[in-house]
Amino acid sequence: MGLLILVVSVLLLITGFVIWISISDYAPPKVEPIQVNQLQPNSHIQSSRMHLATWNIGYAGLGSGMDFFYDGGKKTKDTEKQTSANLAGILNILKKNESIDIWLLQEVDKKAKRSYWKNEPEIIQTEMPRYNTVFATNYKVPFVPVPVTSPMGEVEGGLLLLSVYTPTLCRRHAYPAIEKWPQSLFLLDRCFIETRVPTINGKELIVINTHNSAFVKDQALMEKELAVIRNLMMTEYLSGNYVIAGGDWNMNPYDFEPAADYNGHKFIAADVKIKKGFMPGDWQIVSDNDAPSNRHLDEAYVKGKTGATTIDFFVLSPNIKLNKVITVDLGFEFSDHNPVFIDIELSGMN
Repeated sequence: MGLLILVVSVLLLITGFVIWISISDYAPPKVEPIQVNQLQPNSHIQSSRMHLATWNIGYAGLGSGMDFFYDGGKKTKDTEKQTSANLAGILNILKKNESIDIWLLQEVDKKAKRSYWKNEPEIIQTEMPRYNTVFATNYKVPFVPVPVTSPMGEVEGGLLLLSVYTPTLCRRHAYPAIEKWPQSLFLLDRCFIETRVPTINGKELIVINTHNSAFVKDQALMEKELAVIRNLMMTEYLSGNYVIAGGDWNMNPYDFEPAADYNGHKFIAADVKIKKGFMPGDWQIVSDNDAPSNRHLDEAYVKGKTGATTIDFFVLSPNIKLNKVITVDLGFEFSDHNPVFIDIELSGMN
């Protein structure tokens, strides 16, 4: 009888927990406007030349000494001291590169156990007053119960865009859910940020900050996400606008091959790739094949031993010229991703 009572009690506890999580489930609309935190006066793009960068900062918790349970490791978080050191390092990189016009950041925690409750968007905004900022939530769960021995706990985080220009409109676009219930209750609600900035020639620059699904081996599932972002990109370009999409795609470009020795890193291809026909042939998928943008988290990072790949890159519309793209190899010191920088020119601005 005692065992029966215990089993029933556990089942009731699990049922109650799932009901609570289901009621608390973050369920944003497919498209919703999001607020611009305006730190600088209204401005529009007057120069044809621009510099952008994308960086998944791994919530300052996935530095070179970390492994992570979702990727075959064991840990859910680093020490508070190391997390603070990682965040300081990330801020230092951002400050050293204030010539960048627009930063696209992913995995920026707002309130989470794994990052010791640091409000990272607010910290970055305070330290980077040159930029207007836009934040979109893509992970909001009151309690992630895995791994059982050391649960991840509460998580609230998302995408952060920093811009020296003032957007006239920003929107959060939800990607279709590709995970089934109840797993979907505890995973990210994937999305991208659409940001619109006027140019001096009467057009608009559409900048998209994306973070696509991870740990997906089924190409067809990823195609569902790509269809959503592709539709917006094509619509805006055919309307005469400039379009840049960048971020953590969690996929290799279709033709990606590392150059030389990949700066001493061990290349392992991603499970899925963006197909060649993702965008028409006059669009550019822009990545740097000299160094990786991401490393595996099954172990603490060891250069040349730990797997690495390139899944952070940009897609440019045909009316944008690429001057240079470079992945800055930081040795994954502060994050499991390296930042990627591009130097571009908007055609027809003069």
